[in-house]
Amino acid sequence: MDIALETVCYVINRAREVMADLDPIEDEPGHHAGDDVVREELPEEDEGGDADNAEYEDLKAFIDSLNDDEQADLVALAWIGRGTYTAEDWDEAVEIAHEEHPKRVARYLLSQPLLADELEEGLSELGLSCEDAE
Repeated sequence: MDIALETVCYVINRAREVMADLDPIEDEPGHHAGDDVVREELPEEDEGGDADNAEYEDLKAFIDSLNDDEQADLVALAWIGRGTYTAEDWDEAVEIAHEEHPKRVARYLLSQPLLADELEEGLSELGLSCEDAE
């Protein structure tokens, strides 16, 4: 991975905080939980970071500050954690992440209601854990 384990763990912890502040997800029978949507819309790109959106804006700015390789790694980890790719498909997942998400990675990732869980599962599939970062 081109991203430090500590960085991934920071994103996981902050994503949990951000998602805890959003309205609960709508659970639609017959749908995969990862497809459920957050009821409350995420802040618009041009909105200022008011008090309600401060944690979201801080995490978005942090992800935006990462280089392209680190951002692609986050996307690939989420995809592996979601089951879209396997750990053996790491290189392919990173390549596709570069192609499909060259911009607005933070917005894409933060639109995923299960982002923290998916990143954590992605790390686990690669034999890593945030406990290793401590």
